[in-house]
Amino acid sequence: MFQIPAGLVDRYTAFIAHRGVHAGQRLFYIKWLRYYLDFCHKYNFQNKSKQSLTFFIQKLAEKKQPENLKKQALHAVTFFYEMVHPISREGQREPSFGDVEPHAYSAPVNPRSLVHTGSISQQVSIAAEKATCGYGQHPHGREKNRQSGVDWTEVFSKLKNEIKVRHYSPRTLKTYTGWTRQFQGHLKSKDPDLVSVEDVKNFLTWLAVKKGVSASSQNQAFNALLFLFRHVLGKDFGKVDGVVRAKRKPYIPVVLSRGEVDQIIGELHYPYSLIVSLMYGCGLRISECLSLRVHNFNFDMKILTIHDGKGKKDRTVPIPEALIEDLHSQLDRVVDLHERDCQAGFDGVFLYGLLEKKYKNAARELVWQWFFPANELTFVPENKERRRYHVHETALQKALRKAIRKAKIPKRVTSHTFRHSFASHLLQANYDIRTIQQLLGRSDVRTTMIYTHTVQSVTIKEAKSPLDF
Repeated sequence: MFQIPAGLVDRYTAFIAHRGVHAGQRLFYIKWLRYYLDFCHKYNFQNKSKQSLTFFIQKLAEKKQPENLKKQALHAVTFFYEMVHPISREGQREPSFGDVEPHAYSAPVNPRSLVHTGSISQQVSIAAEKATCGYGQHPHGREKNRQSGVDWTEVFSKLKNEIKVRHYSPRTLKTYTGWTRQFQGHLKSKDPDLVSVEDVKNFLTWLAVKKGVSASSQNQAFNALLFLFRHVLGKDFGKVDGVVRAKRKPYIPVVLSRGEVDQIIGELHYPYSLIVSLMYGCGLRISECLSLRVHNFNFDMKILTIHDGKGKKDRTVPIPEALIEDLHSQLDRVVDLHERDCQAGFDGVFLYGLLEKKYKNAARELVWQWFFPANELTFVPENKERRRYHVHETALQKALRKAIRKAKIPKRVTSHTFRHSFASHLLQANYDIRTIQQLLGRSDVRTTMIYTHTVQSVTIKEAKSPLDF
């Protein structure tokens, strides 16, 4: 999160106090200013340009912020505009609250008129108009400039629809939306109809040269913009030549020894100890492990089935013998919790896609319950329902970081390290690389070959003819 310099906080606090903001509300105004500056920094918008306010409010709408909070955010940011470029109604500069880098934009919007009249969309529209024309000029009289300041709401709406119709994951939607927003900011909200492949080249080069992003991030941005062009803008992407590419370095993952794995798990408490044990024992990604349901486990065959893994691929892995007893105990807890939930009249677990429409009672059935359920029910305000989610990823990550510190492991360990360790330890035990590839659910064996660098080779190096074996 962007940290506001202390001097700016002091000036802004004095300014809003001078403008009559109640002392109890000032911390909220500072919070909205920090969120706004962080938004501009993240998506490459000019924080002193009032056009950025439109996109900030749109972002709040995407986050489903209530109307009153969006108005408060609008009010807070508008005060920031007044402070950094104070102009009186007669066009004369007012006393300044500290020297701030000058920025050439028009007279400020009156925040009181924005907050008390009209809808939030109308207020933002007024702010955007006054950002590009002075008080003496009627906004409809100015010449349209399609090179900047154009609304991209329809683009983001269509992007969301195109991703959902292809059943891509929510993470893909978030990633592609983020890169599209950065691209929009880089182009200063140029008319989408005028966006060209040349703009993409400039953006990708800017990412590599100015921002210094990694090769994987640049490739991710490329894929997001490729999708944007093909499926949203309906344009031919063609060849993107002459782009400065970030250099891809050979990546060797961090791997734990078996002793280090046991040390970390020993510092974890239930349910995190069982979750991490399963991640290591089956080579699961964190999202795959947390989203497991009761029906994924076949204890008779000792097989765990992972549905809709990365790339929507399914696979099966053996359930570790060492975890059978603990997993049975966990299943008993889930059954008991499910019975209590049903008696309390809960509305079921969260289901993805159209599953609930296809199987109307599935959300309340035992087989669809999360194997690692959250402690509390989640209230859904849209339909007044109480549903249960699984253990949240952030809670597991927090517990894991704490355990790693306690275990004093001198390595950069994340939840994914246990998956790397799973593959490396199998390779160390002379398992076939193709078998490891299948257990990991990877489509290309080349990505599995990185683990040959994480363990010592046990291959005989001496050159010898097979006739002499």
